[in-house]
Amino acid sequence: MTTVVLSTGGTGGHLFPAQALAGELVRRGKQIVVMTDSRGHSYTDAFPDARIETVPSAAFSDRSFLGLLAAPFEIAAGIILSLVKLWRIRPAAVIGFGGYPSVPVMLAACMARRPTAILSPDALLGRANRLLADHVRAIAANFPLVRFKAKNLAKVVYTGNPLRPEAIALAGAPYDAPQPGGKLNLLVFGGSQGARVFRERVPSAIELLPARTKSRLSIVQQCRPEDVDAVGAVYAKMGIEAVVAPFFRDMPERIAWAHLVVARAGAGTVSELAVIGRPAILVPLPHALDDNQTPNADALAEVGGGWRVAQKDFTPQKLAHMLESAFADPAALARCAAAARALAKPDATLRLADLVEKLEAGT
Repeated sequence: MTTVVLSTGGTGGHLFPAQALAGELVRRGKQIVVMTDSRGHSYTDAFPDARIETVPSAAFSDRSFLGLLAAPFEIAAGIILSLVKLWRIRPAAVIGFGGYPSVPVMLAACMARRPTAILSPDALLGRANRLLADHVRAIAANFPLVRFKAKNLAKVVYTGNPLRPEAIALAGAPYDAPQPGGKLNLLVFGGSQGARVFRERVPSAIELLPARTKSRLSIVQQCRPEDVDAVGAVYAKMGIEAVVAPFFRDMPERIAWAHLVVARAGAGTVSELAVIGRPAILVPLPHALDDNQTPNADALAEVGGGWRVAQKDFTPQKLAHMLESAFADPAALARCAAAARALAKPDATLRLADLVEKLEAGT
């Protein structure tokens, strides 16, 4: 039985794809070892069939002066310990999912000449993956890559981004366009607890809509816990049917319910919008590292699956105009929903697992 090492950061954008791949590789008879930083001890529930190995690592952002001085030594220690562990494990392949904890492991794997690949769920390689791109054998991509070194193009394999099973189960769910006089389903969400800008500007935009449109609206909006009551009260005052909460465990089902989505443009969000097939107004997080969300939003907009609006331009007046225009043309919304699916790769987990097996075989 061959062993595959997965190396990942600790956020959902890194962990979810790694979980999906781990599950598929276990079904194919592989042993899985997850190598990450000290947080890995809390990942046993996420990877029930894997062994967890931890190595030192460090980020260069959000650290004190002394922390910055210590970071290179922590990374060097992580590389050395990774080399020792990889020599003992002797994996058939090592796959990186981004985030600073993956850097020592992936550098060690390249130094040890193990078959390696990294996954880029965003259209722009993250900083960790940019550091590794010249050294790994393959780059699994989700969207067309931007600001990318031409010399590495031959390494790129468009696998897509492995998604949670709940989203895959709704792949290509029929889009029932709004009917004359019928409900207009609007979903608003962003980040793990909602985006502050949506709490501030979406209700104000709704107030600007004509009464004939407001009377048809049904809204589901994610907000921070401290904002839930205030946002709910605004919608109640307007007589609008609304569900406001800080978290929705059934987000894929909510996406499938929507006629139109207003959201941030993280890779997971855009991937789920594409695989389910729903039109969206995307507002990239302006302070994201390297502005990585804007290329994701552009990928959806360029195939006709939605619209990208910079946060500085995301005023209540502009959003009200966009909502009124979109809901006034149900046929155009249906075309957007169909176009969004052009980006979808519902078999991304299988494609990525196939790439792993090709790396193992040396092909």
